[in-house]
Amino acid sequence: MAGSANTVKKVSLELGGNAPCIVFDDADIDVAVKGSLAAKFRNSGQTCVCANRILVQEGIYEKFASAFVKAVQSLQVGNGLEESTSQGPLINEAAVQKVEKFVGDATSKGANIMLGGKRHSLGMSFYEPTVVGNVSNDMLLFSEEVFGPVAPLIPFKTEEEAIHLANDTNAGLAAYMFTKNIARSWRVSEALEYGLVGVNEGLISTEVAPFGGVKQSGLGREGSKYGMDDYLEIKYVCMGNLG
Repeated sequence: MAGSANTVKKVSLELGGNAPCIVFDDADIDVAVKGSLAAKFRNSGQTCVCANRILVQEGIYEKFASAFVKAVQSLQVGNGLEESTSQGPLINEAAVQKVEKFVGDATSKGANIMLGGKRHSLGMSFYEPTVVGNVSNDMLLFSEEVFGPVAPLIPFKTEEEAIHLANDTNAGLAAYMFTKNIARSWRVSEALEYGLVGVNEGLISTEVAPFGGVKQSGLGREGSKYGMDDYLEIKYVCMGNLG
């Protein structure tokens, strides 16, 4: 933005995220687990739309956590060229150290490791698919984008609390929710301060839909007709007295 200021160039920015994934107590647990798994662990958690904070309503917290941990256990870590592999390495050593820092910060403040929580036995920059329970908003796993295979589970009581927790970030790219209630789907979607919202879906990116965020997640949109608008300027022409 600073580089474009001197010549007043238009700017389109796609920046980071801190995506919440809200699982309400009326959700289909199987659908929620499958969708949350896809949203969190795509590319080993290294995309800007990955679910970074999984908010689970208290009434189903234990049931969801148990099913989710079981699903994460099934993820195969290894060489990405092998068909059976679903989780590869992190991009570099610095990324691994960042994940270790975030997990260490969480456990030092009372969170519990439900699965994983350390470097993988394969070595190099591999990290175990990890689930961390009882994460709170004073932890790095809540406030910052981890960009790794770590799923923080955060219990909440009410819809209002879930919305507050979800919006408690300077990022606003993607958000996800799981519920069977259509009215709630629209109500919460409207309240979420995000450019993309997935309802009962964990993979929502498509070239025919606008992709982009609000707050510090960027400016403008990619994809769809709205993506073209960032490359166009509106011109008004008024003609009169031609005949």
